[in-house]
Amino acid sequence: MPGLVFYTNTYSMILYKTDEQVEQMRQSALLVSTTLAEVAKILRAGITTLSLDKMIGEFIRDHKAIPSFLNYHGYPFNSCLSVNDVVVHGFPNKSELKEGDIISVDVGVILNGWHGDHAYTFSIGDPGTAVRQLIRVTRESLYLGIEKAISGNRIGDISYAIQEHTEKKFGYGVVRELVGHGLGKNLHEDPQVPNFGKRGSGPKLKEGMTLAIEPMINLGKKDVFTEEDGWTVRTKDGKPSVHFEHDICVRKNKADILSDYSIIEKEECKNSNLYTLTASITAGN
Repeated sequence: MPGLVFYTNTYSMILYKTDEQVEQMRQSALLVSTTLAEVAKILRAGITTLSLDKMIGEFIRDHKAIPSFLNYHGYPFNSCLSVNDVVVHGFPNKSELKEGDIISVDVGVILNGWHGDHAYTFSIGDPGTAVRQLIRVTRESLYLGIEKAISGNRIGDISYAIQEHTEKKFGYGVVRELVGHGLGKNLHEDPQVPNFGKRGSGPKLKEGMTLAIEPMINLGKKDVFTEEDGWTVRTKDGKPSVHFEHDICVRKNKADILSDYSIIEKEECKNSNLYTLTASITAGN
């Protein structure tokens, strides 16, 4: 679940994790990945996002964990299910998904006191050339950002890598109002991880920092608005938006990705109702 952007020059609240704590967080992250794989099994045209949310909540509880989004600052559902022009924080509802829809499924869990939180964008059938490219490029940008999440770099190096690939190379809109974030005993911790910024700026990355990196990229312009429910964020121009998110730990030479897209992809590829870009994606697990 993305955080709302705020600007600060102090980073004293960054919490560093021990190796043992990182392994506990890995279990939380992997439960989210497994939950997203369960979603991949059943996604199809005609299914409602409300039924998906119910399944997600039941699956998490069956695995002795807590859906961390439910009641978070009053959020009323187990998951954020954002369709087409909904960027993030989409409310599950009784509307049926249609052929050509894309849906970001964002899930959080608390397992043994630690949060896992990541997201994956699925396509119900073929969404068309433009949206296929948006999905591919957004996902590539996630891994380009993760490549910069190493000790000695700065947050701005992650931000710049994502913006450079999506906005400067392809002209997509990079959402400014929502950001990635630190993760641990709390769903949102310092530091914030914007998807735009300057190389060499922001807090220095150190081993043991755990982050949720999550590009939110619009096919059209960067501008968004929040609906009257206080949560649902949409693109102002009504064009689709794509969201991918991984949980990672900063290390010396290569970031440790705690979540696992491969188990999601496996089920995605087996579901003939879904269009998958896995075979054509060069950046990834």
